[in-house]
Amino acid sequence: MAIGLLAGTIVLRPYVFAFLLAFLAIAWRDVGPRRAPAWLVLGFAVAFGAELSSTRVGFPFGLYHYTGATADRELFLSNVPFFDPLSFPFLAYASWCLAGRALRRSRGLSVVALSALLMALLDVVIDPLAVRGERWFLGHLFDYPEAGVYFGVPLSNFAGWFLVGFVIVGGFLALTPTEPGPRPAPGVALYYGVLAFNLALTLWIGEWMLFATGLTLHAAAGVMLWRAARPQSHAGPSPALSGPLPLRGEG
Repeated sequence: MAIGLLAGTIVLRPYVFAFLLAFLAIAWRDVGPRRAPAWLVLGFAVAFGAELSSTRVGFPFGLYHYTGATADRELFLSNVPFFDPLSFPFLAYASWCLAGRALRRSRGLSVVALSALLMALLDVVIDPLAVRGERWFLGHLFDYPEAGVYFGVPLSNFAGWFLVGFVIVGGFLALTPTEPGPRPAPGVALYYGVLAFNLALTLWIGEWMLFATGLTLHAAAGVMLWRAARPQSHAGPSPALSGPLPLRGEG
C-alpha cells in the first residue's frame, strides 16, 4: 500500500522529484556521496517536524491544516503529504549556494542567515501560489483558518521558512565543520529554476499581481546579490566563480 502511494506521489508531483534529483546530482558532486544524503535526511526531518508542529500548534509557520483530499492517491506521513517536507532540502541547498556565491564564502553566521532569508524569499511566490492550488495541478492541499495579509498567506509563514532554512543550513555546517563549500553555479541555477517554475505558474493561473510582486522582489534581491558578489578591482577571480567556495567563517 505504501509503495503504491509513493508511486502515486511521484505521478502527482513529478516537478518535485525533478528538482530533488537535480539537487542530489549537484550536492553529490559538491559535498560528496555521504553528505548529500545527510543533507536530504536532515532537511526532511527538520521540515517534517515543523509541518507536524504547525498543523497542531501553529509553530513555526502559523496554523494551517492539510485537507487530505489526495490521501488515497499519494503518500502521507501522519497528516502531512510526503512531498511537502521533501521539497525543503533542495530549496535550502539552492539558497545556500546563492548565499555563498554572493558572500564568496561557504560558512559563517552571515552565510546561514542569508541562506535562510533567500529561502524565505522563494516562499513569497511558492506559498501564495500553493494557496491557489485548486486552480492548477497542486490541488486544494491546505487551508489557513484565516486568510493572511500577503496574498492570503500569514506573515508568520515566512518567519517559519526563515527559521527552518536557518536550522537546515546551520545544522549541516555544524555537523560538517571541515568540509569544503560547493561550486555554487549549479545550485544558483537550481534556485532560479524553482523560482521561474513558480512564476510561470502564477502567469498560467492569471495572478498578475503576485507575479509582478514576486518578480520585483527577486529582481531587487538579485541586483543586491550581484553587487555583493562582484570581486574588488584589485582582486583576482572570485573563488565563487573559479572553484569551490572557501572554508572561511566570519571575518
